[in-house]
Amino acid sequence: MRVHYEQVNGTEPTPSLRALVVDDEAALADVVASYLKREQFEVRIAADGPSALIAARELDPDVVILDIGLPGLDGIEVCRQLRVFSDAYVVMLTARDTEIDTIVGLSVGADDYVTKPFSPREVVARIRAMLRRPRRAPESAPETGTPPRVFGELHIDTDSRQTLLGGAPIMLTRTEFDVLAALSSRPRQVWTRHQLLEAVWGESWFGNDNVVDVHVGHLRRKLGDNSAEPRYVTTVRGVGYRMGEG
Repeated sequence: MRVHYEQVNGTEPTPSLRALVVDDEAALADVVASYLKREQFEVRIAADGPSALIAARELDPDVVILDIGLPGLDGIEVCRQLRVFSDAYVVMLTARDTEIDTIVGLSVGADDYVTKPFSPREVVARIRAMLRRPRRAPESAPETGTPPRVFGELHIDTDSRQTLLGGAPIMLTRTEFDVLAALSSRPRQVWTRHQLLEAVWGESWFGNDNVVDVHVGHLRRKLGDNSAEPRYVTTVRGVGYRMGEG
């Protein structure tokens, strides 16, 4: 395994954002890293799956640029394990451009998906768009915080970013929670894919809008929802999604 660490030289008064670039093509990883450094990121590079997980625990990155075809552990498995301890934004890189690859990558918690060859500037632009969303909840909520949103047995606390179903916590990824929070913020509204993309991924989103369907499907599975008779996330055919009553 080989991991090396590179830090941006500069005198920024605030801590720089942290990025982990994971790719076994050294030249490509160096190019992506150089673009991120220009954007004042602190950058670490890993060349295989096991090294990526070690580096992610040490660095606690804000964003991970993750190649799928890695030695040791592939990018899908790295992303799956990463989601156990990290809420970093994940952009997956691949030489393959098939719908099933996209769905598998997004279903394990990736936020975006880029096919090689790609423009490093575009990748950085996507990252900047994602980072406009809050990465973590506030450390503590005020005493007069927002009351939980209740839909039958489903309780959604947007202050603590906790979701309870029948009193038991449901482990959602950051993006899954953001989708649920958007839907529950206006439960009577039917949200189109475009509206959810703007609310959750930001106005500068570059990717395919099927990312919404993938995360809704993953959210439903975690909530034990039946797509034929959903209780919590309902489909309005030809339009989009809205909250159910539970």
